[in-house]
Amino acid sequence: MSTKLQELRSKIEHKKGMRDQLQHSIDALEQKINKSQRMLSRYERALEIVKHVGLATQKQLEYHLSEQVSLAMEAVFDDPYKLKVDFQEKRGKTEVEILFTRRDLEFPPLGSAGGGTIDVASLALRIAYWAMRQDKKVRPLLLLDEPFSQLKGADANKRALAIIQEISEKLNLQIISVSDERMPREAIINNADKVFVVSQNESGASRISEIK
Repeated sequence: MSTKLQELRSKIEHKKGMRDQLQHSIDALEQKINKSQRMLSRYERALEIVKHVGLATQKQLEYHLSEQVSLAMEAVFDDPYKLKVDFQEKRGKTEVEILFTRRDLEFPPLGSAGGGTIDVASLALRIAYWAMRQDKKVRPLLLLDEPFSQLKGADANKRALAIIQEISEKLNLQIISVSDERMPREAIINNADKVFVVSQNESGASRISEIK
């Protein structure tokens, strides 16, 4: 009888041990769940902060790009377009649409705006991008190959040259530009620190001479 009682007690103690082990596992899992919930809450708050910062950054970027390009347009053209930068959330990703505006109307730049407006806008966007980066590892040098090839009119081209000179001086940015002389050479000389002319002799060899 005592042997059976001892076996019963042993089984009870074994069950108690299993119960205590299960309780310990439950407690550990609850701690993990609570920790995960706290981390999830922190991540959600962090995500919300990042979202707000991203929206604020987009607004600043939108203003910076629109302002820079619009000012360049106004400096070159008598009836200029303005630039509109529109950030949109599509399929979980941020996309940007660039439009020209004039008198409350909006136009896609390509195919709608001629006369060199895209040339001027493109240069202004490149300058704005460079100004935002300010990468000290990159030399402040900008190479331009006929940046205003579609710009019509001597006056507009002279204004565009003046913009390049002003940008170079204000931003301490060295600009090397190739031009096809669709404007008086005097205008090029007046808006450049150095001017080189490339010509060809009868044999087709190129000759470079400095005129300023």
